[in-house]
Amino acid sequence: MNFNEFLKSNIVILDGGMGTLLQEKGLMPGEHPERWNLTHPETIREIHKAYYDSGSNVISTNTFGANVLNFTEEELGNIITSAYENALWAKNHTTNKKEKFIALDIGPTGKLLKPLGDLEFEKAVDIFKKTIEIGEKLGVDLIYIETMNDSLETKAAVIAAKESTTLPIVVSNAYGEDGKLMTGATPEAMVALLEGMGVTALGANCSLGPNGLEKVIEKLLECASVPVLFKPNAGLPKEVDGKTLFDITPEEFSECVISLVKKGARLIGGCCGTTPTYISLLSQKSDNLLPLPIKKKDFTVVSSYTHAVYFDQEPILIGERINPTGKKRFKQALLEKDMDYILSEGIRQEEKGAHILDVNVGLPEIDETELLTKSVTELQAVLDLPLQIDSSSAEAMEKALRIYNGKALINSVNGKQESMEKIFPLAKKYGGVIIALTLDENGIPETSEGRIRIAKKIIATAEKYGIEKKDLIFDTLAMTVSADQKAASHCLDALRAIKNDLGCHTSLGVSNISFGLPNRDVINSIFFAMALENGLSAAIMNPHSSEMMKTYYAYRALRGLDQNHADYIERAENFATLSAENKSIFTGRAENDLPPLQKAIIKGLKEKALELTKEKIKEISPLDIINQEIIPALNHVGEGFEKKTMYLPQLLMSAEAAKCAFDVIKENKGVNESSVKNGKIILATVKGDIHDIGKNIVKLLLENYGFAVIDLGKDVSPETIADVATNEKADLVGLSALMTTTVPAMEESILLLRE
Repeated sequence: MNFNEFLKSNIVILDGGMGTLLQEKGLMPGEHPERWNLTHPETIREIHKAYYDSGSNVISTNTFGANVLNFTEEELGNIITSAYENALWAKNHTTNKKEKFIALDIGPTGKLLKPLGDLEFEKAVDIFKKTIEIGEKLGVDLIYIETMNDSLETKAAVIAAKESTTLPIVVSNAYGEDGKLMTGATPEAMVALLEGMGVTALGANCSLGPNGLEKVIEKLLECASVPVLFKPNAGLPKEVDGKTLFDITPEEFSECVISLVKKGARLIGGCCGTTPTYISLLSQKSDNLLPLPIKKKDFTVVSSYTHAVYFDQEPILIGERINPTGKKRFKQALLEKDMDYILSEGIRQEEKGAHILDVNVGLPEIDETELLTKSVTELQAVLDLPLQIDSSSAEAMEKALRIYNGKALINSVNGKQESMEKIFPLAKKYGGVIIALTLDENGIPETSEGRIRIAKKIIATAEKYGIEKKDLIFDTLAMTVSADQKAASHCLDALRAIKNDLGCHTSLGVSNISFGLPNRDVINSIFFAMALENGLSAAIMNPHSSEMMKTYYAYRALRGLDQNHADYIERAENFATLSAENKSIFTGRAENDLPPLQKAIIKGLKEKALELTKEKIKEISPLDIINQEIIPALNHVGEGFEKKTMYLPQLLMSAEAAKCAFDVIKENKGVNESSVKNGKIILATVKGDIHDIGKNIVKLLLENYGFAVIDLGKDVSPETIADVATNEKADLVGLSALMTTTVPAMEESILLLRE
């Protein structure tokens, strides 16, 4: 029986911790556990066999950190081969009569991907591919991508697996106490991304004990239409007499995990601190349980790197302003590659209440593929709205979808065979919800019946590619009423039928209806209201239009979608005085009242921060700029980060913008370098650990608050740390470690520093 077949009707018992058991067997601080596949194969085999004997159906190879960043290609091949052979030996020598499988274990690279870190996306894909290709040739049964704390790195690993193998792909992320990944993703966002890419199962592991991850698993079970995995730690690690211990007993652990099985979790096991004893109890307690059926949720959902947006009763607003059509200034920005202007357009639409942003940079004079991917990357660095990737170029569309951090809205496909053959494979590979235009080789049908017929053809063709109708949103094409008096009626009739009879969500470019007429906002807003009443799910519209926004908030109030009419009441007093140009109806937002330089730093606009600082330094002293502009802006971001209203990428981009401002100040001859330094801090990732994401984040933020930082890098010995701290007379030493197996190296470094 293959793994997919077994998963359909069984609770799958996974294995437990590896690193903590190797420590007990003599793994030294800073030693790579993966090398033990070669140097201590009998120990690895013994641990694998113990897990199989305890009831595991799946054991993971000892390859968590096996990649070309840590080992040469030759050594990597030897390590993975030996790891598989050790697992196969255990499979062949266990007393366990259950179905048994071997998973190739893939851990994170330890680096943060661009634009937040220094690792290129395609480089990350290649790193994962090299490991996966070796495992696939050896004969593993599935790929297990685990302990990922960044959604973009997770996507890189999944793409690598999809491009290297046809094996089942199981993905597990490491969620923090706030129920999110380090870079901000919620469980709902990860379900949208991973289900869209077609993984076999998804879940949560490591980071916390079973009680700490319980709410995450419950949320995953609410959203996911695929099996959910639960593999928590035995609590949090602590050092006692040189040993790493965990605070949750096997009995407590198994009780909590089994309670989640009864709610629907399908794959269960343990991570750091768990042993064969923990797995044996899980196996025994699940033996008499029948797995709950996996229910299809049929959600139409897109996501950004932080959150998911569901198409349901609530009307979705798609901001249309990042598009050169009819916008002279925007065309100029594209030609000049003025990224700050593009980012500012996105930020302004977010402030006005858009839920999703359309991104179209198509001009004949530019390299659309390059600019679309750059725009998508940089927009996702400064705001967290999902994006609608809008292009008629299949090449540009693929490049943008590939690096998009989430599940995108794809604009668009139509009933032409050529269009469907280009777009459907991309949506199947990278995930996405597709805007489907009701036109074909014969153009746009005049009648609603013709548009409905095309919609049915698109649904049938999509199904052949494995794309469900929940991932199709139909645009019944609003044509200008100035040319055809029945244009609105045909559009709305088709809209209503597709929503009610075909059960699909709908979208419209609302402003198309009024071309050639005066006072277009009035026509647009009334048509918007009519479309909402006829089943419109989403509108591509101008969020700066006061008439459109009035209609939106009034509709929500009248339809019972606005709890206690709170949103309408908050904005009602401004409706009478709003113009359609630049005034914001979000007057309660504190950011709108801030000085321009502070706002540029908060929003992560590097070029803008640079320009504004150059202007400011002509008027006020450099230290006043630091104290009155830069530090308050960074404090604003810090408070938002603490309150979970801002996320790590926004924190880092703000720090980069602040760095641009500081660079201007440092170049000013009137500034004494020492006057902007708060102290000297040494940072290092401890011996044996190559994960420096946390350290690099702290370094960036400390530098932008005026601290002098000495970064010793990664895999740094205790002696080096102590020597540099002494010689440099440092005020503070920051030590970083991710691996449980390198916690002793941290303790050793601290003891030497104290001495």
